[in-house]
Amino acid sequence: MTARIYKPAKSAMQQGRSKQDWTLAYEPEQPRSIEPLMGWTSSGDMKAQVRLTFDTKDEAIAYAERNGIAYRVEEPKPHKRRVLSYSDNFAPNRVVPWSH
Repeated sequence: MTARIYKPAKSAMQQGRSKQDWTLAYEPEQPRSIEPLMGWTSSGDMKAQVRLTFDTKDEAIAYAERNGIAYRVEEPKPHKRRVLSYSDNFAPNRVVPWSH
């Protein structure tokens, strides 16, 4: 069974760059199945419910190696951020012309 070590993305309700913990989650071994009567999605894989959080990536890797868990690390993508100031709205060389 392989585990995935990653840093989860922020939800839509979060703002700023708060502390995001590293998560160790197991990859599913069995595909999910749909129960025919109610239509619920189920799985017989119990390790898929386990999510462990760690303060650092090194702690998560050490835990996986100590317990003999095969793992793969996914590095977080860098933030794309455009820094604009209020005065850029009134610049004479503005790309989009002022509409009002």
